[in-house]
Amino acid sequence: MPAEIWLPAAALAVEACVGYPQALHARIAHPVVWIGKLIETLERRWNDPARSDAVRRILGVVTMAIVAGSAGAVGYAIQIGAQQLPFGMIIVVLVATMGLAQRSLYTHVRDVLQPLAREDLSAAREAVSKIVGRDTARLTSSGVSAAAIESLAESFNDGIVAPAFWLAIGGLPGLFAYKALNTADSLIGHREPRWRAFGWAAARADDVANLLPARLAGLLIVVAGGGGLRVMWRDAPRHASPNAGWPEAAMAGALEVELGGAATYDGVMHERPLFGTGRRPDAGDLRRALQIYLQACALLWTLALALAAGVLLWPR
Repeated sequence: MPAEIWLPAAALAVEACVGYPQALHARIAHPVVWIGKLIETLERRWNDPARSDAVRRILGVVTMAIVAGSAGAVGYAIQIGAQQLPFGMIIVVLVATMGLAQRSLYTHVRDVLQPLAREDLSAAREAVSKIVGRDTARLTSSGVSAAAIESLAESFNDGIVAPAFWLAIGGLPGLFAYKALNTADSLIGHREPRWRAFGWAAARADDVANLLPARLAGLLIVVAGGGGLRVMWRDAPRHASPNAGWPEAAMAGALEVELGGAATYDGVMHERPLFGTGRRPDAGDLRRALQIYLQACALLWTLALALAAGVLLWPR
């Protein structure tokens, strides 16, 4: 128990330093890739348009039980097995880093900022296309900045705060199960006719799993940015997702800019809510957003350490 309470803080620190090594990635696919292949296999087999929506929804629930249950079981097996080995917690910490994305998120957003700062809009569009789902070929410099900031804010929750939260709650089983739910939501939790029934369980499960972490992520951004609480509280509920709006609205408020608005996906214009007030962001705001992100990560580390120390010192 004493070693396990330091797991989230240790995993966050190690992942920030080393990320997911490219040499390892070249040989072993990231676990999220394995989860994605399982989801795609089950979807091809069971999401048959000839079936009724009710049947497809039930099969979607079964899919989520299989995927999350399998991921959690793998996490449990690794954690229990490692505890039997000398320095086993080091293995657990290293495995836990695979579910976090502090370093890779920073790198991807920095790769957008660098060409944007030197006014190479073409390269900036190409870089931002790797982290957003919208069409980027015609984005202005401000549009690239907004897309990168929105992705940074939302991914701060999905890729860092929520995984760390579930790692703290349930160890590797909790972390692995969360990553399975989040991956399923990104693959099949859509509203289009093909996914609406089958992906219903994935979308709802991901909403529940992110309910507390998303609000924590928003608060961390507010504290790191020195403001934005009023904007977050006012604008977060405007988002179609019950969770994604919290970190995005918080970042808009902290930067005192306007995010959201119309965006094109696969050639179709989508009207989205606005977060914050004022001017549209520029490269300077993206640079500031990265600074806020780093400070918010540091706050998360501090929180993880404080909680571990509190548990350790709590009288029994």
